[in-house]
Amino acid sequence: MNIHAMWDRYPLLQAELVATNELLEKNITIKNQAVREAILARLLSGGKMLRPAYCLLFSYFSSQRDAERAQAIAAAVELLHTATLMHDDVIDEAGTRRGQTTMNRAFGNQIAVYAGDYLFTVCFRLLSQYADNAAVLKIDTNGMESILIGELNQMDMRYNPNMRMRDYLRQIQGKTAQLFALSCYAGAYGADEDEKLAQLAYRIGHNIGMAFQVMDDVLDYTQDEKTLGKPALSDFRNGIYTAPVLYAMQADRKAFAAYVAKGADVTAEELAEIHDLVERCGGNRAAQALAKKYTTKALKLIKKLPDQPVKETLTKITEQLLYRNM
Repeated sequence: MNIHAMWDRYPLLQAELVATNELLEKNITIKNQAVREAILARLLSGGKMLRPAYCLLFSYFSSQRDAERAQAIAAAVELLHTATLMHDDVIDEAGTRRGQTTMNRAFGNQIAVYAGDYLFTVCFRLLSQYADNAAVLKIDTNGMESILIGELNQMDMRYNPNMRMRDYLRQIQGKTAQLFALSCYAGAYGADEDEKLAQLAYRIGHNIGMAFQVMDDVLDYTQDEKTLGKPALSDFRNGIYTAPVLYAMQADRKAFAAYVAKGADVTAEELAEIHDLVERCGGNRAAQALAKKYTTKALKLIKKLPDQPVKETLTKITEQLLYRNM
């Protein structure tokens, strides 16, 4: 199994993620072999699998840990996340993700949309095995609703020159932080007596998710296309204004006015100018400080968790995400 190298130093969690991947492969039973292989290539591409990893980590704090249940929920979380990415790629007309050709580029938009829908059904099938647990149902209902609202908010604000940080934070809370929060919550919730613990896990996951998305957006302005596995500054070209550029615009809105006015017609040369302008105006530094703020909140809350061997691992991984370069 192709597991990201970041898990090499955490063999217990690495083994759990291998089992989760095996479960994913087992449950992708679509008969079209070419599409099945493409779906599995995306699912098993060696991505970080952070959401399932956090789900698994928090399951060790549960009063009634069930490894099979934890891995099934972790797999469902990854399916939900991957399905939304497939749909995102169609909307953004993306050709690559994580250095791989996207489903829509390889098979066309129709098959890509249906493939994403198929992953939703597999996700719900896995969750239905534990439907008597309210925590699991929240991934289905709350997770889908929040992600879709976050994405709709983002689409509504595309190419909007009046977008502000509060709009951005509302977007990422829905499209990213909520799934992190629910992953942690569902992992920790093994029985009714775990409700208080699960609520703490939810708050931790929310802050981790916010920090992760802000840093992900910083990387779009600080890393090259090869490192990112997708075109750099693709969000700006698509009218999606994230933390680095919003902070930079606060410092000098007039400097960005002409670029924003061009919308999708902004050229590669102009994107390079925007890249330098964001750095000069302090956008990257301000966004990194925001990510650190959310990470610090998460780490403080992690200290409140019961003492378990995985608590140190949880702390290290959360710190590691703040300083990643991809």
